[in-house]
Amino acid sequence: MNKFKKYISVLSLGFSISIFAQTSAVSSIPQFYEQPGLLAKEISPEKSLLSPKENIEVNINRMFSDPVLRTANWGFVVYDPKSNKIITSYNETTPLIPASTTKLLTTETAYSYFGGNFRWNTQLEFSGNIDENGVLDGNLYIIGSGDPSFGALRVGSTSASGLVSQFMNAIRDKGIKKVNGEIIVETGVFKENKTDLPSNIVWLDHNNYYLPVGTTRDINPRNEKFIVKQNNPFNNEKRYFYMSPYNNKMVYADKFEGGGLTTKLADPPTTLANSLRASMLKSGIAVPGKVTARFVDPTPEPREILSNYKSPMLSEIVHYTNQHSDNALSEALLKCLGFYVSGDQVAETGKKVVRTHLEGKSFDTNGLNYVDGSGYSRSNLVTPIAQVKFLTGLMKEPYYKDYFESLPIAGQSGTLKKMFLTNSNGQIFAKTGTLSRVKTLAGYIKTRSGKTLVFSLLINNYTGSVAQVKDRMEQLLDPTLDL
Repeated sequence: MNKFKKYISVLSLGFSISIFAQTSAVSSIPQFYEQPGLLAKEISPEKSLLSPKENIEVNINRMFSDPVLRTANWGFVVYDPKSNKIITSYNETTPLIPASTTKLLTTETAYSYFGGNFRWNTQLEFSGNIDENGVLDGNLYIIGSGDPSFGALRVGSTSASGLVSQFMNAIRDKGIKKVNGEIIVETGVFKENKTDLPSNIVWLDHNNYYLPVGTTRDINPRNEKFIVKQNNPFNNEKRYFYMSPYNNKMVYADKFEGGGLTTKLADPPTTLANSLRASMLKSGIAVPGKVTARFVDPTPEPREILSNYKSPMLSEIVHYTNQHSDNALSEALLKCLGFYVSGDQVAETGKKVVRTHLEGKSFDTNGLNYVDGSGYSRSNLVTPIAQVKFLTGLMKEPYYKDYFESLPIAGQSGTLKKMFLTNSNGQIFAKTGTLSRVKTLAGYIKTRSGKTLVFSLLINNYTGSVAQVKDRMEQLLDPTLDL
C-alpha cells in the first residue's frame, strides 16, 4: 500500500534539490523547456530518486487530488504471476463496473470448452429421391449449429448472399430442377432471436442501438422504429422508456435525443431460407412448397448433405471480438456455450456455464456480478484482484499463447491503437472497457527487463473527458515497465 509520509518527505527533498539547482546552475547549460518539440516527458527531481514501485505509488497518491479522479471510485493492481504476489495496488478488493473487460470471462470460457480450432457448420440437406428429370420428391433442409459469426462479414465469414450462392451451386451440381416439397429450417439451435435485456443498460453508451443478439442476427438487417414512451407526461424532467418491437420488455433510459433507433431482423434463419427459395425460382428451379420453420424434428426422415458451410475458427472469432470489443459476437458466444453445454441456447443458461467454469478455476466470486457476456450493463461487477488472478491462471492453459494474441496491443492494434503511443507502446496487451464515465483495462505488461506482469485498472464515475482519464491511466501504467 502507499506510504504517504514517505512520499511527502521525498517531495520535500526534491524541492530542496530543485531550489539548490536553481541558485547554483551555470547559465550556459541549456534548459529542457527551451527546446521546442522535445517529446520526452520531464522527470521531476523527486521521482528520479524513487524506485519504479515507489514511482507508481507516488502517482496513485497524486490521483487522490487529481480533478479527474478525485471523486471517482477506482481500483488498481499489478500482480507478479511467478511469485503470485501483489506488487502494488489500490482498492483491489472493491467490486467495480468492468465494462467490456467482461468479455475476457466470456471468450476465455469459449476457448476452454470449444478450443481455438472449433468451427460451426451450417448445412443444406435433402430428403427423398431425385428422378431422372431432376425432380426432388422430398424436402430441402437448412440446419444451423449456432454459428456466432453467421452473416457477420467483419469476422471473415461469408455473407448471406454468399451462402445462398454456395447452396445454389450445390443444388445445380446435384441436378435438382424442381423441389416438390418444402424448404424447412430447423431452428432448435438458432432458437428465437429475442432476449430479455440485462438490468441497468445505459442506452447512450451504445449509440441508441438495441442489441437483440442471436447467432444469426446480421443476416439481411432492416430498420425498425422503437416505441418510445414518456414515463410521466406531467413530469418536467422528461424520462423515457425504449421498447423493443420483438419483446414486451421496457427499459428505462435517462434521456432520449430523438431520431430513429434500429434493431435487427427477428428471424434470420427463415430469411435465409426465403432468400434461397427466391434465388431458386429466379434460376428456373420450381419450388411450389413454402418455407417452414421447425424448432425440432421429433421424427426426422433420412437425409443427405448437399452442402456444408464452415464458420471461421473460434480463435478468429475471439480475436475479432477482443480486438474490436464486439458485443454481438460475445453475446452470441455466450448463447452457444449454453446450447453446447446444457442444450438450451439462451443467455441465462450461457451465464450459468460461465459462472460454473469460473468457479472450477477458483475464480474469486466475491464481488462478482456477471449479468451479460459483453459488459454493456452497468450491473456487471468484478474486483481488480479477481481479474488479475483469473488472467494469471489463464497463463497455464494450453491456449494461452493464442488467447494472448487476441488482445489489443498498446499503440498498435484494436481498441488500444490510440493509447500508450510513447512510453508503453507495444508493451501492454489488454482488453479495454468503456461506458459512460467508466474506463477500464485488464491484461498483461511486458516489462523492459523481460518479465510478464498482470494488471487490472478499473475506473468508475470519473469526471472530465475520456481523453483525460486515458491520460491518467497512462500515468499509472507507464512506470510498471521498469518493474
